[in-house]
Amino acid sequence: MTEPKKGLAALGLDDAIRLRWALRDIHAKRLKWSPLGPADLRTLVDMGYVEVVGGELVITLTGMDEKEIGD
Repeated sequence: MTEPKKGLAALGLDDAIRLRWALRDIHAKRLKWSPLGPADLRTLVDMGYVEVVGGELVITLTGMDEKEIGD
């Protein structure tokens, strides 16, 4: 039996790739050049990978772990 996919992988390949790149862009503070769509931001916040602190997007520890999966 195969285990159910977890994290971003559960959303499908295209979404997982796009959202991992979004996490990388947030981490590198590249949102000015590569804006994040509202639906993607909502997904990352709802999954607990990103939070807003002082008006800035910050990756949580869980988000950092998820970002590293694709590296």
